[in-house]
Amino acid sequence: MDVQQFDFELPERLIAQHPLEDRTASRLLVMNKRTGELAHRQFTRLIDYLNPGDVLVLNDSRVLPARLIGEKADTGAKIEVLLLKSLGEDRWETLVKPGKRVKPGTEVVFGNGQLRCVCEDVTETGGRIVRFHYEGIFYEILDQLGSMPLPPYIHAQLDDQERYQTVYAKERGSAAAPTAGLHFTEAYLKRLEEKGVQIAYITLHVGLGTFRPVTADLVEEHVMHSEYYEIPQKTAEIVNAAKAEGRRVIAVGTTSCRTLETVGQAHDGKLAAESGWTDIFIYPGYRFRIIDGLLTNFHLPKSSLVMLVSALAGRDHIMNAYRAAVKEEYRFFSFGDAMLLI
Repeated sequence: MDVQQFDFELPERLIAQHPLEDRTASRLLVMNKRTGELAHRQFTRLIDYLNPGDVLVLNDSRVLPARLIGEKADTGAKIEVLLLKSLGEDRWETLVKPGKRVKPGTEVVFGNGQLRCVCEDVTETGGRIVRFHYEGIFYEILDQLGSMPLPPYIHAQLDDQERYQTVYAKERGSAAAPTAGLHFTEAYLKRLEEKGVQIAYITLHVGLGTFRPVTADLVEEHVMHSEYYEIPQKTAEIVNAAKAEGRRVIAVGTTSCRTLETVGQAHDGKLAAESGWTDIFIYPGYRFRIIDGLLTNFHLPKSSLVMLVSALAGRDHIMNAYRAAVKEEYRFFSFGDAMLLI
């Protein structure tokens, strides 16, 4: 399957640079995933498309303020370190700029010396394995010294870092937000529950690989990055009961979708309480085991996420929906509008 089939024209002006003041003020493009029929709505109308008994699955991962600016201990040269993945015992996989200045043994100092790291190794992809040294609690120091690692297509500064967190973000570990969840407020989630919609949570720590375009010529040749997930026992029970009773399971975001499908694929359509690493790649031809619908944002051209939504609703339907979204000037990507495939 040719990757070019998932390309589309996107005017740069449609890439949202700021979150809306009201999280629920976004627009919502609703698509019947079987017929491709489209409806242009406001996000607040989501409740009209959900039934009592539906299960909405959200990713409660919390974005780390993972971008650190420091100096080389010996020369004072400016170094940027971006945390990607905790390896335990204060060791992290990171991206470093400029990489040529950071070789094994290089020490980088942050703040007034509250935090420092020493490069231990270079990864196959050009990243760095570093070990941090500090006194106190690492995440408290990171909250003081770090900033949000906003996606490369967002050039504006974020005044309130909490706007790049969902209101239910809890489990620290993501390098990027699960952005479909940014549209919810606590009050709106309560309205959904009052209607009888069940809310369940999984955790998937989003890696920066989520922003990388597919560089292979053929879809089947693309290699996905690996991300850590956890499914609580309560969520497994809620989802399995819904599937057994014929009620719908709707994932909020591709991260929730990928987590549910990873485990559902391994357990013959059932969910199990477990944790692990997933590199599942969902593209047209995939058979979904768990989800019946998906709430998501609009994704980058030729990205694995466009391929995922095409697997759920059909490539032709998705490309038509994206053309309609461009024509109607929907806001795209992390701070943009939402799409419901149902």
